[in-house]
Amino acid sequence: MPEVTPSAWEQYLRYHPEAHILQTAAWGKLKQKYGWHVVPIQSGDTGAQVLFRRLLPGINLAYIPRGPIGNEWFKLLPEIDQVCRKHHCVFLKIEPDEWEDETNLPSPPPIGFVASGQSIQPPRTLVLDIRGDERILLSQMKQKTRYNINLAQKKGVVVHSTNDLEIFHSLIELTAQRDRFGVHQLSYYRHAYQLFHPLGQCELLLAEYEHSPLAALMVFAYGKRAWYFYGGSSDLHRERMPNYLLQWEAIRWARSHGCTEYDFWGVPDTDLDTLESKFSQRSDGLWGVYRFKRGFGGVLRRSQGPWDRIYQPLLYRMYQIWQNAHRGEQNQ
Repeated sequence: MPEVTPSAWEQYLRYHPEAHILQTAAWGKLKQKYGWHVVPIQSGDTGAQVLFRRLLPGINLAYIPRGPIGNEWFKLLPEIDQVCRKHHCVFLKIEPDEWEDETNLPSPPPIGFVASGQSIQPPRTLVLDIRGDERILLSQMKQKTRYNINLAQKKGVVVHSTNDLEIFHSLIELTAQRDRFGVHQLSYYRHAYQLFHPLGQCELLLAEYEHSPLAALMVFAYGKRAWYFYGGSSDLHRERMPNYLLQWEAIRWARSHGCTEYDFWGVPDTDLDTLESKFSQRSDGLWGVYRFKRGFGGVLRRSQGPWDRIYQPLLYRMYQIWQNAHRGEQNQ
């Protein structure tokens, strides 16, 4: 069998620092605590961390987030198929760690896959090149963002590292209530911090004013890339612009860890012209965060996929019908 142990997977990843953090053993351990079964697969120079989950009775999903690893990952498909069938999967979903071209036009799925209408990770994001002098980085930001970073400093906002997950979670919950989105339970963020922070791949940053917590975020780094996955803020002292200084300090943390790019992780999935023409009018969904994130600069990118590889067509169709009905209920 092509399955390998977590320790063997970690050894393999030492030779692939370009891998996405969602393919790391630590991420697999995190997901395993929350309903996923994780199986690393490796053959030659290619590999994939595959996540398995029961969705409905008789319907099991296999999922490869931001993988597989290696330029010739298609050669790994026979091994992946073998493991997926062993776990009685109806289909395999792949969200590759590859960008569409600069026009952000969707690429056709590879042979043996179909284009999927369901993404698990946000497909579109802003990626900031954080190389070079800090003064140059600041000069490339929107003038208002640069002003707000300086304003926060002048108005007494202080950003520092913390391990207070309770405060962090309370700020995320406040943001979720305000902006109407779902969040993980406290234990999820605690496990993420405990898994990645000892490896130097995660930091929890807190913005305060006169010892009152105003905003916090959790930033991750692996290889040359950093990601802003989680963050939240209170309604206190928003005029002091704590989120801007907090995000700048997260970028500086990423730079200090050798990262060359910073992924803001999630903006509305539409083209740049639409984003720029409508962001000032909309605040629903990811529109509010786009208004904030765009100020730091960065290039709009869209990931390839998602692509589904179907093993049981009838059950896959039944799952699609259930999914569409469920989505309709959520949108009512």
